Amino acid sequence: MDTLVSRLRRLPPSCGPVRLIGVDGHAGSGKSTFAGELARELGDAPVLHLDDIASHDELFAWDARLLAQVIEPLGRGETALYSPYDWRARRFGAERALPPAPFIVIEGVGAGRRTLRPHLAQLLWMEMPPEESWERGRSRDGEEQRAFWAGWVRAERRHFAEDPSRPHADLLVRQLREGYEVLPGPAGTVGPDLEITDRDDPPALW
Repeated sequence: MDTLVSRLRRLPPSCGPVRLIGVDGHAGSGKSTFAGELARELGDAPVLHLDDIASHDELFAWDARLLAQVIEPLGRGETALYSPYDWRARRFGAERALPPAPFIVIEGVGAGRRTLRPHLAQLLWMEMPPEESWERGRSRDGEEQRAFWAGWVRAERRHFAEDPSRPHADLLVRQLREGYEVLPGPAGTVGPDLEITDRDDPPALW
């Protein structure tokens, strides 16, 4: 990821002193693993998982809360405070602090939605067909989550139909057997540092 990280380090701050890097894609497409690897390469940058922001009652209607609790404080250079959602207990937990840092990675379905894009330094999209992504997610979560996944797929389809992220992605990320391939996205500007292929990393997990 050296070339990608070098590119991101040259970006100006996008939210107060922070460079917010969005990692979006369909559920099951490998966002969390990629975001974690990217964050480590960015000097152990904090990762904000949108699964902590969403809830059963607000699968996608969480953007106002994210803006108020996280984006606006970071934009002022202040520590953000948010309450992660517990998907098993079905309630929000104890408050968690997110101090401003040079980089913060925001990962999850909807990380590139229109209300967040103005605050992102860069938007990355995990390039995997939706059906393949969803099947990986179903396999990961097991039979007990089948009913949830049925509702999730309908909600995700509706979200991306109304508020698509991929057309606004600066870069597309494809998971390979070993490592990732990073290519210019629909919103990216073609340049010498945009096409990046990393094939020597350990096999990626999801």
